[in-house]
Amino acid sequence: MNFIILISVIVVLVVLYHRYREQSLLGMTFKVAIKALSNNKGRSFLSMLGIIIGVAAVIIMMAIGQGSKESVRKNISQMGTNIIMIQPGADMRGGVRQDPSSMQTLKPEDLEAIRNGCHFIKLSSPEVSASGQAIYGSNNYNTSAYGEGLEYMDIKQWQIEDGTCFTEQDIRTASKVCLVGKTLVDNLFPNGESPVGKTIRFKSTPIRIVGVLKSKGYNSFGMDQDNLMIMPYTTVMKRLLAQTHFSSINCSALSEECTDQAIEELTTVLRTSHKLKDEADDDFTIRSQAEMMETMSSTMDSITIILVVAAAFSLLVAGIGIMNIMLVSVTERTREIGLRMSVGARGVDISIQFLIESVLISVTGGLLGILLGYGVSALASSFGLPTSVPGWAVILSFVVCTIIGVAFGYIPAKKAASLDPIEAIRYE
Repeated sequence: MNFIILISVIVVLVVLYHRYREQSLLGMTFKVAIKALSNNKGRSFLSMLGIIIGVAAVIIMMAIGQGSKESVRKNISQMGTNIIMIQPGADMRGGVRQDPSSMQTLKPEDLEAIRNGCHFIKLSSPEVSASGQAIYGSNNYNTSAYGEGLEYMDIKQWQIEDGTCFTEQDIRTASKVCLVGKTLVDNLFPNGESPVGKTIRFKSTPIRIVGVLKSKGYNSFGMDQDNLMIMPYTTVMKRLLAQTHFSSINCSALSEECTDQAIEELTTVLRTSHKLKDEADDDFTIRSQAEMMETMSSTMDSITIILVVAAAFSLLVAGIGIMNIMLVSVTERTREIGLRMSVGARGVDISIQFLIESVLISVTGGLLGILLGYGVSALASSFGLPTSVPGWAVILSFVVCTIIGVAFGYIPAKKAASLDPIEAIRYE
């Protein structure tokens, strides 16, 4: 779609050129401007080069920023925009940010209160985690073990590729069973054998594999989502960590639209469960996936703006370069200007000629820069870097190039138009 816009702009320019090149004085002025640029091809190209690089840099920065933003939004959307995460500890207390890992405010009683008292919550699962080395025979690999409830599979949209999931009975008895990700399977079972039914060791504890998770690959933050083990949360709490509190609780609202009501309901239920007084701060933090998406989008927008502004400075430098070249051109062609004015050319005609030259340099450089930006963006995309060139960026680049041509061509054009014909003819 964006490429079609670019082609359309080029076609319009060509049509306008063929329509007006033969019409009276304007057409003649246009032809003289093109001839003057063609007589100095090297200098004209060097003048364009700054515009080409500047526009290409802006297009590439916009493409990377927009592509990264869309990739992050896609990954977060795949996890579900109605997910709500509860973590222990307040965001800020007395001006100091609290460390959730040092807090132990989320208990099994809170999970029960949420399931009984929250009508806007569809699913809920506690979470505890531990890191360590998984070992099978002579193979080992560092991974993370997540203790979850059965509803976690639906909340985070995990699917089982081979085997089955652990059961509610496994949770009640803290059975030493687990689901494993594809990365862990590839490293512990490199010969391609099925891991289902095999027993591995994690933190010296034997764990039997009951299922293999369907691969999710890497997320936008570069994290391998398949390097994990999922066990019953009671197994991790009792057999691996010997703790009685949760690291977090993951919930799923009935729909994205009622996420705010679900958060308010969760806050009320947890404050009641923790017996907090009205004036007391929350000893927990609630975040929604939609809030994370909004925050990430805002961050990516800010980064993109910074990158585009940095690239835009090259356009400013290129514009100054065009003005300098045009001023030199005015000086070199002083006698030509004098001759034209002596045979009837007006100051406005001379001014238009130099303005046309300046605009031609900047617009042609801009079009070449857009093509270069497209090419580099496509190349980056082929290497796995998410890129997306917004259509408005193409139009904006074209408009900016036109403005640069007029703005930085005005001073040389004005200087050429103000020359005295007699003095210009005598100029050596």
